[in-house]
Amino acid sequence: MSYNINETVRLNNLYDIYHELLTDKQKLYFNYYFREDYSLSEIAEIMDVSRNAVHLQIKKVSKYLEDYEKKLRILENNIKISELINELEDKHSLTKEIKETLEKIKKV
Repeated sequence: MSYNINETVRLNNLYDIYHELLTDKQKLYFNYYFREDYSLSEIAEIMDVSRNAVHLQIKKVSKYLEDYEKKLRILENNIKISELINELEDKHSLTKEIKETLEKIKKV
């Protein structure tokens, strides 16, 4: 099992949004694999399970995150909002007040 850089970034973004919907065990698997870059074998040893069990858990967590996004579309909407803000900043001369408000929106 191998994820390219774009898939890994996407899954990490989805995790940032939806991690509270995962179980503690699912969070552990995700963190070990995607954030701490442990191999399946290393995670299997830590969790005292087979390498295949780790593989299945990683796939399941990834699927859950994608399913949450498919239904709720939070990441998609965040990206669209960010693009619109950038477009506004690039194409229009804005007052200082509007620029400050856009910066506040970005931080939300």
